[in-house]
Amino acid sequence: MKVGLEKIDSHEGVSVKVLLDSGATGMFADKKFVEKNSFKLEKLDRPVRIRNMDGTGNSGGLVMHEIEVNMYYQDHVERMKLDVCDLERTEVILGMPWLAAHNPEINWKTGEVKITRCPPLCGRNKEKKRKRERSVNWKERRGKSKRKQQSDGWQMKKKTGKERKK
Repeated sequence: MKVGLEKIDSHEGVSVKVLLDSGATGMFADKKFVEKNSFKLEKLDRPVRIRNMDGTGNSGGLVMHEIEVNMYYQDHVERMKLDVCDLERTEVILGMPWLAAHNPEINWKTGEVKITRCPPLCGRNKEKKRKRERSVNWKERRGKSKRKQQSDGWQMKKKTGKERKK
């Protein structure tokens, strides 16, 4: 899945291929990718030991830093932190914490990924909520004006009816 990562400090964007990995227990960015694209490193309070898929220690040693980015995919936007480590052939991995939170729809035949079930903190949901609120407000205003028109019409008919009776 190809996404855009935006640097928080400079707002520069980088396009990157992301691996969705249900076996990964976190979210990671490759150390060489981070250095090449000059992402701002944030030192972790405590180093974190990570293991490769085969159980061996990561060749880059302990995770000492993370980066904070805005990730863009289709109409999805979210701010996230990625642990920086040696991923070798992969630039970014989104593991189970991200997968479980977003529960993406994946078409395994075409490779298409849809992010339609975001958690409340995602930018996509904030925008959807704004659109929904605007839509509801518009419908309420529209509904009130229709009710008013209907009630005015009813009153006119009622008056007209009384006038006929006289």
